[in-house]
Amino acid sequence: MCGIFAYLNYNVNRERRYILEVLFNGLRRLEYRGYDSAGISIDFALSPLDSGASVVTTFSRPLVFRKEGNIESLVKFVYEEVAASELNLEESFTVHAGIAHTRWATHGEPAPRNSHPQTSGPENDFVVVHNGVITNYEVLKETLVRHGFTFESDTDTEVIPKLAKYVFDRANEGEGEHIISFSEVVLEVMRHLDGAYALIFKSRHYPNELVACKRGGPLLLGVKELTDDVGSGASFPEFKILKNGQPKELFFSSDANALVEHTKKVLVVEDGEVVHVKDGGVTILKFDNDKGKNQGVLCRPASVQRALSILEMEVEQINKGKYEHYMQKEIHEQPESLRTTMRGRLIRGGSCKAKSVMLGGIKDHLKTVRRSRRIVFIGCGTSYNAALAARPILEELSGIPVTMEIASDLLDRQGPIYREDTAVFVSQSGETADTLQALEYALENGALCVGITNTVGSAIARNTHCGVHINAGAEIGVASTKAYTSQIVVMAMLALAIADDTISNQPRREAIIDGLFDLPNKVREVLELDQEMKDLARQLIDEQSLLVFGRGYNYATALEGALKVKEVALMHSEGILAGEMKHGPLALVDENLPIVVIATRDACFSKQQSVIQQLHARKGRLIVMCSKGDAASVCPSGSCRVIEVPQVEDCLQPVINVIPLQLLAYHLTVLRGLNVDQPRNLAKSVTTQ
Repeated sequence: MCGIFAYLNYNVNRERRYILEVLFNGLRRLEYRGYDSAGISIDFALSPLDSGASVVTTFSRPLVFRKEGNIESLVKFVYEEVAASELNLEESFTVHAGIAHTRWATHGEPAPRNSHPQTSGPENDFVVVHNGVITNYEVLKETLVRHGFTFESDTDTEVIPKLAKYVFDRANEGEGEHIISFSEVVLEVMRHLDGAYALIFKSRHYPNELVACKRGGPLLLGVKELTDDVGSGASFPEFKILKNGQPKELFFSSDANALVEHTKKVLVVEDGEVVHVKDGGVTILKFDNDKGKNQGVLCRPASVQRALSILEMEVEQINKGKYEHYMQKEIHEQPESLRTTMRGRLIRGGSCKAKSVMLGGIKDHLKTVRRSRRIVFIGCGTSYNAALAARPILEELSGIPVTMEIASDLLDRQGPIYREDTAVFVSQSGETADTLQALEYALENGALCVGITNTVGSAIARNTHCGVHINAGAEIGVASTKAYTSQIVVMAMLALAIADDTISNQPRREAIIDGLFDLPNKVREVLELDQEMKDLARQLIDEQSLLVFGRGYNYATALEGALKVKEVALMHSEGILAGEMKHGPLALVDENLPIVVIATRDACFSKQQSVIQQLHARKGRLIVMCSKGDAASVCPSGSCRVIEVPQVEDCLQPVINVIPLQLLAYHLTVLRGLNVDQPRNLAKSVTTQ
């Protein structure tokens, strides 16, 4: 949820104004993750002052600016503070390290004192930005208070910079003691922290240095060699250029979206790694909690070799283009995002036998999946709904029982997971905290773990045994749209791959593959309902509640459609299994409550016709979604509003049917004057519990 960004320029002149704008723009790229306050830290004096024969080694404290509200509030506040101070925006620096943060309040209300960066005290000896939650902060806080530290905020984060200062002061309190390095300070701090975190440290004792580390939260390092003569696959120990004075810019971010406009060369920081940037060089250390102090001297682990990777995304993907909002753009991108999801994975030659699916990420594990006692889908929110939409086709084609688990509930119950199970973890970001904990639980219990994510290098992608990347492209809007439909398609392809060795259902598989090939065209067709859904939104703008009934493949569509309206339009909406209508929900029906019924052609069509008749008999205010040409069948009296959508294979119909509901949610939100891309209280990536 929180966003981290840092920028370090080395041996290249950058004005303070430029440095500030890089930090501000980095935060703007992270806005979609959700936040309620923001802050930055820059330097006032950047290097030792040469005073004749001696060098003055006293450095001014880092400057910290924090503000409740959006990024632009922070920008205005910073420039007002600069104007009232001695800071010269045109001053140029050869080396400078700055850090920035967007915060979602977890411990303490949104307020400047609770915003990040958090500091070690009035002199800002150590300054930290943090994504995650420190679970043992209360114990650490009590200990630090006993040692004379005073706390200003209500956050769990404040213990981290104060603990760093405590470690530093203790290590340097006696004469003749060795001088502790910045990375050694951080390694010692990590030994005392419990919980999930991504951290970046800055200190006046270590000017022009940054140290980053992580355990659970996402973090990337971007490298921009201004001479651009470093190979894309080089590992850091081979990066002689990083230490020989060549100009460069280094970036840390919790999201690739903030890096791609600067560089595509990135390192995905892994759990337990400490990345130390000093003198233009990068050292990566592996944290080992078992290595404590050795006879009073802090142990320094050996550096590790890592390789840079190349971001598979373009700047255009994170811009709105011709659209007013990211959500609108991403809804209309679905024909292309689905095509990209399927590219290279569907095989259809001249004969029927040539129709198949190739998922390289799981092909070596398919035999194990086929022998599974059951398949368990595990996810949260929209990802859970996507798995629910795919469950029927997976059961039908594989013959393996499929169960559904909401990640947090599985953990709360400590539900049984067996060695004979295949556990499929569905997450757009690949960093969802509850899903990650469920993954750890499943690994401990010996299940085969499969990941389905939209983020290469994410924690779920790295820690599962195998998986499939959905290739939906960058999704900036908090409410997922194109990632949802791509997830359904990937899981349908997973069902086809698992059942590829079965002769009896070959005609069914081939029909689905043909349907997948044509699906982007059908999505393009249903997007033509945009204006119709805007007109419907105008009719619903003053309503307080909406019900959505679905069953079979489209029970998930009802849940997801209602979730979209709830998330962005801030309107109470509820997805209901139509078979449960008479077990309570029917009491809500009257002539005022708008009700959407999904009744496209599939095995449940006649049952949905019956539902419509019963709702109509009770004067329900009906909006019926049906297949093209079925308007008279679902609404013979013409008394309900009908939305006609193209018909596809039943297991792919949820992809088509959810799009009008996405459009409805979008237009409702815009007409109500709300922020469609950053809904109240929500974040894109839920990295805390």
